Amino acid sequence: MSVVFSLNFKKPKIVKLGASFSSDNGLFFKGDNGCAVILVHGLTGTPHEMKFLAAFLNKKGYSVICPRLANHGKPLDVLKNTEWQDFYKSVREAFIEARNNYSVIFAAGLSMGALLVLLLAEEFQNSIMGVSCLSPTLFYDGWNTPWCKYLLPFVYATPLKYYFYFKEDSPYGIKNEALQRLIHRYYKDASLNSMKNVEQRGYPFFPVALLYQLELLVKYISKRLHNIHIPVQLIQAKYDDMTSVKNSQFIYDRIKSDKKELILLDNSYHLIIADQERDKVAQKVEEFFGRMRQ
Repeated sequence: MSVVFSLNFKKPKIVKLGASFSSDNGLFFKGDNGCAVILVHGLTGTPHEMKFLAAFLNKKGYSVICPRLANHGKPLDVLKNTEWQDFYKSVREAFIEARNNYSVIFAAGLSMGALLVLLLAEEFQNSIMGVSCLSPTLFYDGWNTPWCKYLLPFVYATPLKYYFYFKEDSPYGIKNEALQRLIHRYYKDASLNSMKNVEQRGYPFFPVALLYQLELLVKYISKRLHNIHIPVQLIQAKYDDMTSVKNSQFIYDRIKSDKKELILLDNSYHLIIADQERDKVAQKVEEFFGRMRQ
């Protein structure tokens, strides 16, 4: 991931109870096969990035629930103060509600969302039929990550983490050149305080404070992977620009599932649910869930 530094010394905005910056709390597609799938978007992302996969699964009969993670869609100075436990709470609440209405539930997540569905798998072993982890993010070690990532541990130890931001640059986790150009038009003139299209397209800037929260989440889930016994699917691009195949292999080697599989893609980068092989990804996820139902 290519980045530039930005500084923002504004004090965090205070959000009054009940205030909302977003009228869109997620996506829901009603299915007819009695099964539900919870899809979890990535950090600083949006439920809309899961829309292609959601529509594909819905056409196969699944009810699909895509919750919006806590404080996503709100200004960055609100989002950056959110803890990983709040993100998991958003997913957990969606699962609890789904469990009241469906007897068969699956989950899939992208990037950090993959770690959150693994937490569901660990906590609710007897209530989830299987999970699919798409480009799971434990380590930022892809071919396009900047050298300055090695300085992050020093920043994490100081309040500076609340004032530094990364700004994403090409290829934006996408190998498809047409999509790259669309994203570039959105990102190139973006400012820290701009909320234009954030609900639909996510944030052009990435607070370092959230990278710190991701690191805390990684430490937490890494110690619990051995507790996971339900079926797990892992799908990752061989040339993922943000997170290498090491991420999926790390999970695969530590979970105790009897049914687990690792699928590698040849023609995509990090955002595999939107890139060149999105059809293949959707098909593999649906086939995996279908086998678990048999």
